[in-house]
Amino acid sequence: MAKRVMTVDDSRTMREMVAFTLRKAGYEVSEAEDGQQALDVLKTASVDVLITDLNMPRMDGVTLIRTLRGDPKWRALPILMLTTESDAAKKSEGKSAGATGWLVKPFDPEKLVDVVKRVGG
Repeated sequence: MAKRVMTVDDSRTMREMVAFTLRKAGYEVSEAEDGQQALDVLKTASVDVLITDLNMPRMDGVTLIRTLRGDPKWRALPILMLTTESDAAKKSEGKSAGATGWLVKPFDPEKLVDVVKRVGG
């Protein structure tokens, strides 16, 4: 059975590029345009890895991670931040919120697949 990945980004183009890359590698992919929509989807769906942007309307990536880490169901979920932010303070904030890893946009498709395999099987 294919592993399930959710990509959360307010850029439709970025979600589509991530989804295309991961589907090509054999993953099932669901999409959400911000943290709030991701939480709504996760009420009825399960995923093996979550990839989130940092800066989004309604709910940003750090708030999404903190919310998920506060729920026992999602405490162990591998969560990757995929963002244009490369600032050390932002990275530290993401890590302290509970991010498993950090990738910078634009992403290398092979590296994305490798990291998803490494953290989520």
